[in-house]
Amino acid sequence: MRCPNCGSDDIDIINQVKTTGSSYSASMGLCGAVLLGPTGLLCGLCGDDKKTYSTAYWVCGDCGRKWRA
Repeated sequence: MRCPNCGSDDIDIINQVKTTGSSYSASMGLCGAVLLGPTGLLCGLCGDDKKTYSTAYWVCGDCGRKWRA
């Protein structure tokens, strides 16, 4: 494979990772603590909306251009 910009064969593949959301819900933990006591704080971990996305890119070592694989 060659760089589409400069034609160099000095290229590497990288993964870019993006994470959205949170891993703990304080409101669910508080409701769990009210209903179940101290162990109810673990309810904040239930139903988390954390999502991870990974995208692969090629990067040219000579000109620095980045493009999707």
